[in-house]
Parts: sequence; structure tokens; C-alpha cells
Amino acid sequence: MIEVEPVRFEEMVAEALDGLPEELGRIMSNVAVTVEHGPGRRGLLGLYQGIPLTRRTTTYAGVLPDRITIFHHAICAICDTEEQVVEQVRRTVVHEIGHHFGIGDARLRELGW
Repeated sequence: MIEVEPVRFEEMVAEALDGLPEELGRIMSNVAVTVEHGPGRRGLLGLYQGIPLTRRTTTYAGVLPDRITIFHHAICAICDTEEQVVEQVRRTVVHEIGHHFGIGDARLRELGW
């Protein structure tokens, strides 16, 4: 386990988001990415909550943003170096964004995410 300061961890999440292909960023809609610095949910590195883009219909309006939560403590608990944290943050951000695009866990695993 490695300890990473909250501000540095948030920078890692921002860097992971900035590293996404530009076209994905343009397609993402009504989604907020947050960091949970506390213990978080057991066994989860990240969590997507919302209505995936593939399930939105013409009646989709007036809803709160989808939420992607990245769990600081859980990620640091499985890493030994800051480099591992950076990579795991990137993988977790991509995985949860995959859910925003309607990709399920099984397919994300097949794709290596």
C-alpha cells in the first residue's frame, strides 16, 4: 500500500481524463467525475452511477448528471508505487467511462479494462 496525498491523487484523475481521446470527451454528456478520499465501497476502485448514453432516449431531460466516483483509498491499497497508482487510476477512469458509454463489465474485461 502506498499513501498519496489527496491533491496529488486528484491530479492523477485529472491527468487520466485529459489523456482521453478528444473525440470521447466531446461525446461524453452530463457526467461528473469525483474522487472519494475515504474508505469507499468495499471491493470497488471506481463506480459509475447514471444512465448510459446507449440507454438515453428522447425523454432524457432534466436529470442530475451521471456520476463517476474514483476511490482513492481502494486504489492506493492495491499499489506499491506512485507509478502503479497513476496506471490504476487511468485504468479505473477508462473502465468507468466505458460504463457511461454503455459497455458492461464483461466486455470491458475482454478489452483489458
